[in-house]
Amino acid sequence: MWVIAGILLVAILIIVLEVPPLWEKQKKESWVFSLLLLFEVGLSIAESLDLNIPNPLEWIAIIY
Repeated sequence: MWVIAGILLVAILIIVLEVPPLWEKQKKESWVFSLLLLFEVGLSIAESLDLNIPNPLEWIAIIY
């Protein structure tokens, strides 16, 4: 529980520090930044809950 709270706290800190200057200059890049941050926060929370996250290298090995 504390790990998830820490991840969310760091994500909020990143949003407060990075998004307002980015939003003023480049709105399209701020949307991409926000989506990538949301994706990473979700992956970090899933990793902290010990969920099985597939490794993309396994998919590449199956193809070859």
